Amino acid sequence: MKPKPLTHATSYRVIYGDTDTMGVVYHANYLRWFEIGRTELFRHLGLPYQKIEDRGLMLPVSEVKCKYITPARYDDIIIINATLNTEFRAGMQFDYVITSEDGSVTHTTGYTRHAFINKQGKVVRPPAFIRELVQAVNRKGRDQ
Repeated sequence: MKPKPLTHATSYRVIYGDTDTMGVVYHANYLRWFEIGRTELFRHLGLPYQKIEDRGLMLPVSEVKCKYITPARYDDIIIINATLNTEFRAGMQFDYVITSEDGSVTHTTGYTRHAFINKQGKVVRPPAFIRELVQAVNRKGRDQ
């Protein structure tokens, strides 16, 4: 049985500075919201991103996909759903769905892939504490 993926939802209100002259959210801001989503997912898992950096590792984005579906607008409340994709093995992948507050409108879907690098900028394998976290997420998903 395939484990249920772990998803964390973060609420965000669109501020005026997020919009362009057409009154819709500027496209690059969705990537910022992806970052908010994955950061809050890490925090939810008990591993704030700062703790990863404290261990001498960083997770730069190596690939991103963002599919724009319906624009969000000033003062909308959006929900950033970030899911840890436990099937991706080379680093980490997070999948995203950004919706309206009530979930009736999907604004954006996408993913980010991340490599692990050390302080010298060298790509390294996912460390044991991250592999254990992914295994725990998989176990939790099977138990639900």
